Amino acid sequence: MPVSFKGIIPALITPMTSSEAVDEDGLRALIERLIEAGVHALFVLGTNGEFIALSEAEKLEIARIAVDQARSRVPVIAGTGAYATRDVIALNRKMQDLGVDAASVITPYFNGATQAELFTHYAKIAEATTLPIMLYTIPAKAGVTLNVDTVRRLADIPNIRGIKDSGGDFDRLLQLINLRRDDFAVFTGTDSMILWTLIAGGDGAVAATTNAVPDVVMSIWNNFQAGDVAAARHAQESLRALRDAFALGTMPVVLKTAAEMLGMPAGPARSPAQPLDEKTRERLFEALAIYRGAANTK
Repeated sequence: MPVSFKGIIPALITPMTSSEAVDEDGLRALIERLIEAGVHALFVLGTNGEFIALSEAEKLEIARIAVDQARSRVPVIAGTGAYATRDVIALNRKMQDLGVDAASVITPYFNGATQAELFTHYAKIAEATTLPIMLYTIPAKAGVTLNVDTVRRLADIPNIRGIKDSGGDFDRLLQLINLRRDDFAVFTGTDSMILWTLIAGGDGAVAATTNAVPDVVMSIWNNFQAGDVAAARHAQESLRALRDAFALGTMPVVLKTAAEMLGMPAGPARSPAQPLDEKTRERLFEALAIYRGAANTK
């Protein structure tokens, strides 16, 4: 389906069983809950989706399930990033065959590529596919980022259609928003900045907190679109408790635990990430009190 890079796009967790296998039923249920909440697209196999802990076969299966469950109601964006350019190109071909609507490509990680190398990496990836590409920067995890000038150059490549910036630097985000146009969208990947991104003229957010509190995150978007900035700000501020709780454990253990406590499918994170101990679970449970409706068990 045509991809409109705009709105609230949840960065899906990957639900797992107690044995750390991909939980297909849980993933399908999560997708349904998110679509019912009104999200604008689905982003699977991102950082909170534990892409680094999944085999290629599992990635393809998760993408297949997402495409099948979405049933063209919303676009499916698949994370296909890897260190080696050739590996991204090969996975994009397989993802395209599965029917995904776009690919999100994280910067190559660990080895500190130069800006020239990053430009060439993305240019080769874009040339080898017709999928729309969303650039993805998360310097705290990848150890490298795309500078604004590199993004400006990449935005001129026709099927590079946007960027998810998870650096948490609002001044940089403003510079990126100055690059946006009808065929190049700018998203924050920092959930504490959703409203401020919209006010500044950005296109939306790729927001992991949507897994746990979809109604809260959608309320930021919906109220802003309705012109009720005060209500949007109230919703934005209410995300603080969940965002602050992320410091209680390893990514995405806290998010998955919170999602499960609030009635969403999640399961454990894959080892070496470990479950929260009981005392930390209690602290998290208390922090989630402002969101809790029917889901009130640990």
